[in-house]
Amino acid sequence: MSDVQRAVGISELKEIARQIRIHVLDTVHTVQSGHIGGSFSEAEILAALYFRILRLRPEEPKWPDRDRFVLSKGHACPGLYAALALRGYFPTDTLRTLRQFGSTLQGHPVIKTPGIDMTTGSLGMGFGIAVGMALEASRSGKSYDVYTLLGDGEINEGIVWEVAGTANKYRLGNLVALVDRNTVQNDGPCDEIMPMEPIDRKFEAFGWRVSKIDGNDVGQVVRALEEARDYREGPSCIVAYTAKGKGVSFMENDAYWHGKAPNDEQYAAARAELEGAAR
Repeated sequence: MSDVQRAVGISELKEIARQIRIHVLDTVHTVQSGHIGGSFSEAEILAALYFRILRLRPEEPKWPDRDRFVLSKGHACPGLYAALALRGYFPTDTLRTLRQFGSTLQGHPVIKTPGIDMTTGSLGMGFGIAVGMALEASRSGKSYDVYTLLGDGEINEGIVWEVAGTANKYRLGNLVALVDRNTVQNDGPCDEIMPMEPIDRKFEAFGWRVSKIDGNDVGQVVRALEEARDYREGPSCIVAYTAKGKGVSFMENDAYWHGKAPNDEQYAAARAELEGAAR
């Protein structure tokens, strides 16, 4: 039984990221609900995690020794659901049930969904849960690693920095946090609402190993994740500079697409761009 897929190359990961965006677009347009912008910005990160880095068994979602992933910025779950479907946790047709009554795919991740390790939604809370998971593994002698993805608007929350200090106190070398630095949150540009730079130096001040990358360059994402995985002296943070709405020109860097669904004309234009990216 395979528990990881390390043979997936960079070109294939790029295509997986494109497919994630297409599924997100199709889903949000179909149900007229969901967060496109942050799901698009995280696509390369999710592709690298689920198809190269994480030790998983999709046919056994609760395998005890699996690596854990916590989407702390839970509103961006359409991207995570697309990655899980492509990885084989459930059929891709299920994606079109997003936010519908009785669906396993709710507007924020819930643990009843195959492949979801923890319910999240309240910003900052997922980060704390990820630290708890990593601490439990460390104290119990378990081999799994924990990865968590935060938004750059999310790190306005004070709990994020309490958690960052806790992770350093316990020297959690099995913990990797990624910050999706797409520069836009629900109400507008992050740097206007609550400036948080220098993000890297803030995490360093809390004792974390930090790297900065282009988070929409899947090769850089893979290298940073592999280096963070191999560093065991304490927690690692990857600040991933991305574009909100990446992949569709009229959606990029626009707060409107944080939580809006496209109409038929916008959908057709966006779908054409994403399909054209494969050529």
